[in-house]
Amino acid sequence: MRIENFIYFFTICGFFIGLIFSIINFNEPGNILFYTFIITLFFYLLIHLAIANFLDIKSLSKKIFNKEKYEEVSDYFIYELENREKKINSLVKISTNNNKRKTDDSYGKIAA
Repeated sequence: MRIENFIYFFTICGFFIGLIFSIINFNEPGNILFYTFIITLFFYLLIHLAIANFLDIKSLSKKIFNKEKYEEVSDYFIYELENREKKINSLVKISTNNNKRKTDDSYGKIAA
């Protein structure tokens, strides 16, 4: 089961436990909302502490993050971006030359 699912589950449990506790003990809507929020926050932080204690982050990060694959993909993207930049620069240069030639031709026709 994924870690996020534990977080979601305990947060929702905290919300409903806080809501039930608040409705039973308080009459004012402001107090009900406040204590529901506080109890939900407590459950949210509690599950994060539990996950942090029972999970080995270093071994998990090595499994999730493959540095060699990341560098290989990054190098490929950089290479592709450089190629596209060269193509765009050559197209801009060609377009600029064509526009310059058109303006020069139009000035020659007006002067003649």
